[in-house]
Amino acid sequence: MTETGIITGEDGKDRCFWHGNLPEYQRYHDEEWGRPVVNDIRLFEKICLEGFQSGLSWLTILRKRENFRAAFAGFDFEKVAKFGDTDIERCLADAGIIRHRGKIVSTINNARRAIELRDEFGSLARYFWGHEPGADERPEVFDLAHLRANPTTPASVRISKDLKKRGWTFVGPTTVYAFMQAMGLVNDHIEGCYCRKEVEAMRCALVRP
Repeated sequence: MTETGIITGEDGKDRCFWHGNLPEYQRYHDEEWGRPVVNDIRLFEKICLEGFQSGLSWLTILRKRENFRAAFAGFDFEKVAKFGDTDIERCLADAGIIRHRGKIVSTINNARRAIELRDEFGSLARYFWGHEPGADERPEVFDLAHLRANPTTPASVRISKDLKKRGWTFVGPTTVYAFMQAMGLVNDHIEGCYCRKEVEAMRCALVRP
């Protein structure tokens, strides 16, 4: 990795360093990470998978994502909310996912809390995008030093505290910030990454829910 946190791929494009030029990880960086999402199912999926990722690498989760989707009904939180003990045991026996009882139970709990959140705010998207940090909370230049120094932000701390009050689990401020980065609530592609301008254009064009 360079001092700037930017690496050049075989295609000549400059990118954030963290995908390590691994093809599937690079595709995730290029095509998904940071691009704004307002779909409730995708938002729920991501915050759950970030919980599963805790203590592991995101690449591990990414490689198992389709298995997670199969195990958790495509992360349709209406369906997951109805999971019971049989489903928990089924998931614990599924070698294709992370077989952590606490995180499996948390996903079911959070599905029930997601229904409550949607009923209160109209959508998960409206809730989460309602917490989008303003320009006064964002750095003028987003570089490697800032990324390394800020595993959480005031906004992720606020969201984490509020979700916990509402009964959500595995939603610490670091997990929430990773969710915000991935879902485009912030643009954390490092200055010099070719995706940064594309993501910013998408964020500017986005009609907030």
